[in-house]
Amino acid sequence: MRSADIQRRARGHGKLVALADAAEEFSVSVKTIRRRIADGTVTGYRVGRLIRVDLDELRERLAVTIRAIRGRIGA
Repeated sequence: MRSADIQRRARGHGKLVALADAAEEFSVSVKTIRRRIADGTVTGYRVGRLIRVDLDELRERLAVTIRAIRGRIGA
């Protein structure tokens, strides 16, 4: 993807933040955020030499709903 395309996509997103800030927001490690960028789950945006991620996209992609299983605890 060309740099101009990436910049255009980044402008359409919400707040881009540093990996450390994103990791703190979601209580995960920076390494986890980097893994999600590497496997394509999350888009990383290069701003100069720094990498940023979109908090809204992280919320969509990392937050998973867990179904409660009734009567299964301890079984």
